[in-house]
Amino acid sequence: MALFLTKRFLQALFVVFAVTLLVAWAVRLSGDPAIMLTGGAGSVTEQDLVNIRNALGLNRPFHEQYLGFLYGLLHGDLGNSFVGGTPVTQLVAKALPATLMLAAAAIFVSIALAVPLGIRAAIKRGSAEDQAIRIASLAGLSFPNFWLALMMVLVFSILLKWLPPSGFDGPVSLILPAVTAGVINTAANVRLVRTSMLETLSAQYIMVARAKGLAERVVLYKHALRNSAIPLVTYVGIQFGNLVAGLVVIERVFNWPGMGSLAFDAVAGRDYPVLQGVVTVFAILIVSVNLLIDILYGLLDPRIRTE
Repeated sequence: MALFLTKRFLQALFVVFAVTLLVAWAVRLSGDPAIMLTGGAGSVTEQDLVNIRNALGLNRPFHEQYLGFLYGLLHGDLGNSFVGGTPVTQLVAKALPATLMLAAAAIFVSIALAVPLGIRAAIKRGSAEDQAIRIASLAGLSFPNFWLALMMVLVFSILLKWLPPSGFDGPVSLILPAVTAGVINTAANVRLVRTSMLETLSAQYIMVARAKGLAERVVLYKHALRNSAIPLVTYVGIQFGNLVAGLVVIERVFNWPGMGSLAFDAVAGRDYPVLQGVVTVFAILIVSVNLLIDILYGLLDPRIRTE
């Protein structure tokens, strides 16, 4: 078990290292931050640009800049923003809770919709109701997240005026972005719950439970759902990475003060430290979740420890 944990941990470290290296290299291809900070003013001389680059440390070789970033990361320092000079750790600490809250709400919405719909499709297998749920799930997988977000704002904020269109002004502001992100993930989860329930309902212990005269509701929700939920819980953990990535667009549409909006502003302003910090935190979160899932797999199934 110790070898298994060590191997998975080293793999996780390598992934984080590779992501930070790739981002550090890629963001420097987007343009010169010195020109962006000056607004491209015609009165700025080349010497002024050189002075700005020196002040920001952009005059150093790439490997020195990257090693400096890694050293700071190990000490909890992600550098300072090029715009305003605010420590990136402060910006991340302010934005990360909003993103985690939105992600948790989206997962709750997804599970709350997927479980009853998946169970209904399973017990009505082959019926028109089952076909309708499967078609709706397929359609849900086809919706671009930005389009669905705009449609939610159009219907529930502009036409019906039920909910605020953007920003964060209390729990009611969480509803639209959470439902949008949750609906997108519900489509895949419904199909997973349906497939898992069909396998579980054909198991022998389910037939025994029905033979004992237990109510169908008890058979479904107490016996079948308990075992069918295991693949869903596992997949939701893996789905976390896709959810975080999808929130970047959703946060921007709803002007949600999270990591997605922070990353978008960093890209627009060529704020290298902020963008590197956001992507690094995302990478650590996603890798940590996947590492936890690998460890749980290893505990539950000893065969995986030999891989």
